[in-house]
Amino acid sequence: MIRIALAAFVAVAAVSAASAQEFSAEQRAACKSDYDQFCKGTMPGGGRVLACLSKNNDKLSAACKKVVADAKK
Repeated sequence: MIRIALAAFVAVAAVSAASAQEFSAEQRAACKSDYDQFCKGTMPGGGRVLACLSKNNDKLSAACKKVVADAKK
């Protein structure tokens, strides 16, 4: 179950409005707990997970904030 959620997060978060990016295992790990806490119910697709993480940016761990900021570039 966790693998499916993490795979969905990776698939959705890897695509931003500006470009497609593949995250490393380290980047995925940086946001896993934030995803589980703030975005677990977010349906993957269309950048919704990245949008959810961005919406909760002030609550994210420092490592995940960096991943989200890099994905928006």
